[in-house]
Amino acid sequence: MTAIAPAVQRVTGRVRGVVAKATEGWADLQHRRTVLVLAGVLALDQADRASVGAMAPSLEHAFHIGNGDIGLLAGAFSIVGGLATVPVGVLTDRVRRNLLLAGSIVAWSFAMGVSGLAVSFVMLFAARLGLGVVTATGGPTIASLTGDLYPPRRRGQIMSYIESGELVGTGLGFLVTGAVIAVLSWRWVFHLLAFVGLALAYAAWRIPEPPRGERGGEGRRGKRKGAKEKRPIAEVLADAGVEPGEDVVLDKEPRKLSLWQAVRHVFRVRTNVIAIVAVSIGNFFFAGLKTFAVVFVVEQYGMSPSTASLLVPAVGVGALTGLVVGGWIGDRRLRQGHVNARINVGAVGYFLAPLMILPALFTRSVAVALPLYILAGAALTLPTPPLDAARLDIMPPGLWGRAEGVRTALRVASEAVAPILFGFLADNLAGGGRAGLQLTFLIMLPALVGSGAVILLARRSYGPDVLAAAESE
Repeated sequence: MTAIAPAVQRVTGRVRGVVAKATEGWADLQHRRTVLVLAGVLALDQADRASVGAMAPSLEHAFHIGNGDIGLLAGAFSIVGGLATVPVGVLTDRVRRNLLLAGSIVAWSFAMGVSGLAVSFVMLFAARLGLGVVTATGGPTIASLTGDLYPPRRRGQIMSYIESGELVGTGLGFLVTGAVIAVLSWRWVFHLLAFVGLALAYAAWRIPEPPRGERGGEGRRGKRKGAKEKRPIAEVLADAGVEPGEDVVLDKEPRKLSLWQAVRHVFRVRTNVIAIVAVSIGNFFFAGLKTFAVVFVVEQYGMSPSTASLLVPAVGVGALTGLVVGGWIGDRRLRQGHVNARINVGAVGYFLAPLMILPALFTRSVAVALPLYILAGAALTLPTPPLDAARLDIMPPGLWGRAEGVRTALRVASEAVAPILFGFLADNLAGGGRAGLQLTFLIMLPALVGSGAVILLARRSYGPDVLAAAESE
């Protein structure tokens, strides 16, 4: 028996090791599937937004409307989504997030089907008001699920993968819309998106619901990667001499806060307010640009709408590169002890984008403009993952849903106003048409510089707010 016991222990140890590796591999597979589904939700939302811009000439012809009406159509569903995000944020902190997300996508698909059946502009406008459900639900649920599934040290990188869905959706929205309109009609674009939405709703329903507040522990793999790689962000900040912001440390369990108390706390966290303002300004310009990009390219370079839509994927490659690079650099530099890495990366992107967009607006050559637009796309998306990760860092997990609901409401408001204002100015400046759009983009371009300047204000508050969130939880 004495000789058998060590052998049994060795065999048992090996079996445990195999089971542990298999379990870890299955968890990795589940996490990858979750990332794909969450990216798909964002892709669906952005494909719809892009499709309106791509089919703008067809809609103008079908309903006898102008750029102002297209802007109103593009922003209509965002208004509903903005109003719904705060109550949805409350639900996100209290109910199963996978069911909440799946149900909202089903409702979205129904509204999309009705859009394809519209016989008047009023009917189309009314149908699109119901499309705000994905906008309202996606922000809080995706942020909350990401925070609970993945460790803080990888949040920027994971967010870049998920948010790449927005770019893929935008590119496919332009590309597929142009192809479908050329063969069939704009109505089939809405029907196709409705079918894809139902399939995605089923995938969202199958997302596993993680324990709340887990914050994505480092796990065994983190221990094998070395001390610098596995250290929590709070430890990195503490080693850098950062002290928690005691004025924003909660004295009550975050999930027990009322909606009013939660909203008050969201606006007490200085970094959060700065990030909301900066990103909202940047998204304002981006939303207007996406809505009228195809119209501008058609008139600036004398292309057909379907041909102009083919240029969007090229710009999307640059934007996708900016997402991945922004998330990776922000995470890596932060782990190396650079406290404000995520803030700095965000500011750099906002400062670089106007330098690329400005000369591109004046050239009449596609060969000259396209590389500039690709670089501008990379610069515009560079800030998104690190700043989104920073917002999770500075909030206790019990407040992620409500905090993201407030942030999404304000972001959506800026995105809803942008197409309307861009369209109005484009119709009324320089006689409208190409010159009106060109002048509108020039007037709005300084908004990006303003975003970069605002986000730099968070350099003093980010570290203390991260440690305060850790103490609050």
